[in-house]
Amino acid sequence: MRIGELARLTGVSVRALRHYEQEGLIRPERGGNGYREFGDDAVAAVRQIRGMIESGLPTRLIREILPYLDGPGELLPREPCAYMIGEVARQRDQLDGRIACLTRDRDALDAYLRAARERA
Repeated sequence: MRIGELARLTGVSVRALRHYEQEGLIRPERGGNGYREFGDDAVAAVRQIRGMIESGLPTRLIREILPYLDGPGELLPREPCAYMIGEVARQRDQLDGRIACLTRDRDALDAYLRAARERA
C-alpha cells in the first residue's frame, strides 16, 4: 500500500509517517517507480508507534524499544530492562519539570489578569 492509504487507514498524517520513516520506526520498500510501498503489517506497526507516542515516549526511545516487543499489539517488552526503565523514568522527570514550568507560567498569567481586571 502507498503512504496515503496507510495514512487513511491509521488516521496518522502523511507527514507523520514520513517522520517515522526518517526516525527509523517504519521501513517501507521502494517500488520501481520510487514510491513507498508498505506491507500489510504497517498498519499495526503505526498504531503501535502511536500508542507509545501517546504514552509520552520520544521517538528515540521508541526506536530502541521496538525490536524487543513481542508483536504489533504490544507497547511494553515482556521483560523490561533496567536501561529502558531508567530512560522512561528520565522522560517522566523531564515532563514533570515542564509541567512545573507551565504551572508557574499559568499562575503568573492569572496574577497578571487579576491585576489588569482590577484596574479595568
